[in-house]
Amino acid sequence: MSAGGSGRSPGSVVVGVDGSEPSLRAVRWAAREAARRGRGLRIVLAHDDVDPAVIADPQMWRRLQQDLLDRAEHAAERAVAAAGEVAPELSVTEELVHGPAAPVLLDRAGDGLLVVGAGGEGGLGEPFTGSVGSTVVAHAAGPVVVVRGNEGTDAEAPVVVGVDGSPASDAAIDFAVEAADAAGCPLVAVHTWWDTLLGPELEPLLDWGAISVDEHRVLAEQLAGRSAEHPDVAVSTVLERSHPSRVLLEQAQGARLLVVGTRGRGGFAGLVLGSVSRRMVHRAPCPVAVVPPPGSPHHPLAGTRGATVAART
Repeated sequence: MSAGGSGRSPGSVVVGVDGSEPSLRAVRWAAREAARRGRGLRIVLAHDDVDPAVIADPQMWRRLQQDLLDRAEHAAERAVAAAGEVAPELSVTEELVHGPAAPVLLDRAGDGLLVVGAGGEGGLGEPFTGSVGSTVVAHAAGPVVVVRGNEGTDAEAPVVVGVDGSPASDAAIDFAVEAADAAGCPLVAVHTWWDTLLGPELEPLLDWGAISVDEHRVLAEQLAGRSAEHPDVAVSTVLERSHPSRVLLEQAQGARLLVVGTRGRGGFAGLVLGSVSRRMVHRAPCPVAVVPPPGSPHHPLAGTRGATVAART
């Protein structure tokens, strides 16, 4: 094992682990995805030191500190083993880092793919579920996959993507098409429209046929050109006048992956994560990817680098 400094692995899929079973699920998902895309896998485990201010006995502090490091190393070894179970030929790098998990993971991933688990706590400093998962999704410069629910594994289990005509949706479509192509599965593009400001007294006055034609145009325009680049991906569409969260959750049942953008049409420029994306992260019945548009501003966190304890390949 060799010591190393902070740094990124260009092209690698980065997965955060914390010793919990949900984080091992995330490792397996990330390993399979890295293998499909011909990339390496970087396993990152970040943990805080034992605070010496709360341990009066220096010898006891050293024992607790060593115990924390031993547990972190064991958790990293389990993660490497889990990756090897599903992708034996995969190039895997592991790194133990002193520092808060969310900033460290954001730094290591950069604008590349970051994968985290949902639903567990490893006991190595902070829970990975709500706090870390939600934080990295809201602040990441690149796509984040939260591995939750049940992943569809049969050949017809699709990648589902939300489409709404926004730049964030464009980036989500690109990610979804690549994921479907790599997995050899179908793609389902979902587009909905919903106006909460529309009162029932106005509904009979609207030309719903013209609105439907316009919404079909939005969907067709955003999907245009993808078939030429990915001719093996079978694409189907779902278009409904309904709330997007309801339709996306319905279509995600049995899906391999649900993909959404960070913000959709009508989103406020200051909001990093829209309400629909936030609901999917916490409620989706399958793994969910949140994809920001290229070059979109993100909100860096303090202490992003962390200090590497050990790294090895």
